[in-house]
Amino acid sequence: MANENAVAKKEKSQSERFMEKVVKEYGSGVGEVALTDFQKRLAQNYFVALDSVLKATEERRMRKSEKYRDALPVTWANVNMSKLARDVVTMARIGYDPAQPNHINLIPFKNNNTNQYDIGFIEGYRGLELKATKYGLEVPDDVVVELVYSNDVFKPIKKDSSNKVEGYEFSIENPFDRGNIIGGFYYHVYSNKPEKNKLVIMTIAEIEKRKPDRASPEFWGGEKDKWSNGQKVGKEKVEGWYDKMCWKTVYRAAYNDITIDSQKIDDDYLKLKQMEEDFTESKVRKEVDENANSEFIDVEYSEVQEDETAPQQEEPQSDLEQAAMDLEEAENIAAGNGPGF
Repeated sequence: MANENAVAKKEKSQSERFMEKVVKEYGSGVGEVALTDFQKRLAQNYFVALDSVLKATEERRMRKSEKYRDALPVTWANVNMSKLARDVVTMARIGYDPAQPNHINLIPFKNNNTNQYDIGFIEGYRGLELKATKYGLEVPDDVVVELVYSNDVFKPIKKDSSNKVEGYEFSIENPFDRGNIIGGFYYHVYSNKPEKNKLVIMTIAEIEKRKPDRASPEFWGGEKDKWSNGQKVGKEKVEGWYDKMCWKTVYRAAYNDITIDSQKIDDDYLKLKQMEEDFTESKVRKEVDENANSEFIDVEYSEVQEDETAPQQEEPQSDLEQAAMDLEEAENIAAGNGPGF
């Protein structure tokens, strides 16, 4: 009898409680709506991804010196579950899948008004493509994204009185020695209406302009602090993944340039825009913009390899800022595979 009571009183797992919240949100306002198998899988993917993020962020919190450590643990018990469930429903309906590389990144940040952790959702470059394709006014049949190097031959063909179709000529003269990056371009292709084709050229200065003020050298290359036996001993040069970061910058610009169709805007899109505005206006996001190593990089969240010789963090950092840095120093870098491309 005692064993039966113990079983009856056994608390549901966090995963079960999460799914119940999500199921409730899916059914709210539109009657009883059963989750499809695909929607259930997406919801579970969000739980698995966020569970890893929370654990890693809590480890970072505990490694901070007590002086700068937030007193609130980064655990499921301290997450605003009602808001999270609503947001997950929105993201899943749009089609973002955290299990897919470069779709969406999940960032916990403390809401001082509620003394709980809210979850910020940062689009990866593939997620940006998905949104533009779903909600775009005139979605191109193809999007070409290229970097141009000093040894390449690139000739734009712009529209004029004698040329109705915008285009370009591009050839790689020496694929094994292309020289230095001098710019890039993207080209929107409309197969049935080639007069709508659009070529946008970006100089290297325009690409660099979009580089974060304090970009991580692990990605963009450059110098970073060198440590030995817990002491800073100068700087060391890091090669990074500069070419790929430049290419990704042009890629994001290409899909940001697709106009959203007001007739396709639904409640999920409006909710997404509100989430983005709330996140942008948050004090924590402002701290990231001003102080973090870099922008939110499109890599899968995973464990990082720490520099064991570096000292404990001695400067105040928000949990969101630390999570953003985690995204940059993900397993792909440690494994030598590049930043999630």
